[in-house]
Amino acid sequence: MSAEFPPPDRPARSARWPVFALTAGLLALVMAGVFVIGALRGDNGGVRWQGATATPPAPGSAAGATGSPAPADSSAGGQVVTLSATGDNIMGNAPGRLPPNGGKGFYDSVKEAIPADLAMGNLEEPLTDDTGTSKCGAGSSGCHQFRVPPSYAQHLKDAGYDLLNQANNHGYDYGPAGYRNTQNALEKYGLRHTGAPNEITVVEVKGVKIAVVGFSSYVWSNSLVDIGSAKKVVAKAATMADLVVVQVHMGAEGADKTRVKPGTEIFLGENRGDPVRFSHAMIDAGADLIVGHGPHVLRAMEFYQGRLIAYSLGNFAGGQGALVNTGRLGYGGVLKVSLAADGSWAGGEFVSTYMNGAGRPTMDGAKRGLNLVQSLCKSDFPSTGARLAADGKISPPSA
Repeated sequence: MSAEFPPPDRPARSARWPVFALTAGLLALVMAGVFVIGALRGDNGGVRWQGATATPPAPGSAAGATGSPAPADSSAGGQVVTLSATGDNIMGNAPGRLPPNGGKGFYDSVKEAIPADLAMGNLEEPLTDDTGTSKCGAGSSGCHQFRVPPSYAQHLKDAGYDLLNQANNHGYDYGPAGYRNTQNALEKYGLRHTGAPNEITVVEVKGVKIAVVGFSSYVWSNSLVDIGSAKKVVAKAATMADLVVVQVHMGAEGADKTRVKPGTEIFLGENRGDPVRFSHAMIDAGADLIVGHGPHVLRAMEFYQGRLIAYSLGNFAGGQGALVNTGRLGYGGVLKVSLAADGSWAGGEFVSTYMNGAGRPTMDGAKRGLNLVQSLCKSDFPSTGARLAADGKISPPSA
């Protein structure tokens, strides 16, 4: 499968794509001909650069400085940092389908597995009160929209997350106000976010700068479909940090969508991107780790140019029946990766989880998710697939 995309030599960080100027303002973006997207990046335009220090934004403050910081220096040397990531997170659906006790303890079963130097998750719902503007109109059928109260950001913090991705098909369920309310709620609890157009989120841990950028096929995020534009965003991120992580919501959905194949994936008439082509292109542009989600099932992991691509981390949480938890749709996990400051591989692990009857993430002693990913890596990427041991340890195919 990887032979469809012959790998060019990966350039050194200093020799990667030149700096590209990002647009100073946003075009008016329209969702389903109904929502007009406001300025997603704050009042000043340009790159949204969040907290390039380990100190989170102050409650109620702006997300961070605006503009292009100086390129990261090489002082981090051989420092190794750990990154963790999970797939889709939905804690419930207000007003009538929220977890008991106001959601307190929702992540208790898995909170030991999530923390890392930088812990990331895909937030598949807005944290907002009802804005009066929603994706699903009155009497609509087959339409899904989600939200939980802004205070639920505390549960994400308690779980161990540091940064949440909004680039997905539910990030805009309650329009521009709901999107901004979500960002404000996360910032209030010291959590960072990424996913808006041209938003490059830079954090620093252990002296290593890490840029995180979110992509999807929707207009309220960086485009997964326009690979040329996506490469420019990633190349820009590579000038701002030692490491670049791409969060991407890609691929068709369903229990039968575990396989990764070359080519564009279509779901309900939507172009959900070409996962292999996109992921390879982002690594060529400067990304050091690709974290995929979107199909609601686990998919294979591949090494390309020495960098790991996790094509989908599946469902992590779907509280109160928000996500189907039967069979493969119920499997998820925590991806843990260690990288040196130059992006080189220093180790990894996959920890299996599942969604219990209430849709809460739960440790899976049977390791069903791990077993599935092991099988998919061998079948979908026989020469480039990651090797996963019985204990979940991840290694490149040549190791």
